Amino acid sequence: MFLLILFLRLQYASLRFFFKEILKEPFTTEEIPVRKKEKTLPRVISAEKIKEIIDATDNLKHKLVLKLLYSSGLRLQELINLKRSDMDFDRGMIHVRRGKGKKDRMTLMSESLKMDLLKYYSKEAFKTDYVFEGRNGKYTKKSVQKVLKELGRKVGINVTPYMLRHSFATHLLEQGTDIRHIQKLLGHSDLSTTEIYTHVSQASIQRKPIIIQACPVFSYG
Repeated sequence: MFLLILFLRLQYASLRFFFKEILKEPFTTEEIPVRKKEKTLPRVISAEKIKEIIDATDNLKHKLVLKLLYSSGLRLQELINLKRSDMDFDRGMIHVRRGKGKKDRMTLMSESLKMDLLKYYSKEAFKTDYVFEGRNGKYTKKSVQKVLKELGRKVGINVTPYMLRHSFATHLLEQGTDIRHIQKLLGHSDLSTTEIYTHVSQASIQRKPIIIQACPVFSYG
């Protein structure tokens, strides 16, 4: 902390000297240009390509990783924190506990995901309460990233957890789902965060009326 304060003081002194001695003008902080943070649009994968990625593996665990990230819009940490008790098969919902900002929320469980989860449960000999287990407890972020990298390589694209989450939101928006509902599914505290998907949504760009309210790859009960 001391070094940081010293560094800031030196910067302040340098700027003050530049204004007074070089520019011959009074120094005020209002004169300092502030670099604006660059805003980049989220990268989205087409529904057809996502289906191709899922079909690229016969490993049920890897399929579930992909389906949960895409069809439920989970963050990477939320995925590996999932416990079997968080899965509500009767309601077709997933309870995301202590997500970003330590907030709980509910999100969707597609019919396809539900069937694959039940099949996965019947074959696994679980040692913990987590849906996905690793060698030393729950699955690791590195393991998930490795799975996505390998599957992405098979279909010729780069795949990350956030790209699947972005695709989930964008595809729902294109299918006519209310943006406030998408906000709740994603766990965004501010609607403006969710509204970025309107900039990459074909539905918003083309302004075509869409009445289907479902994710194009999976159906929800």
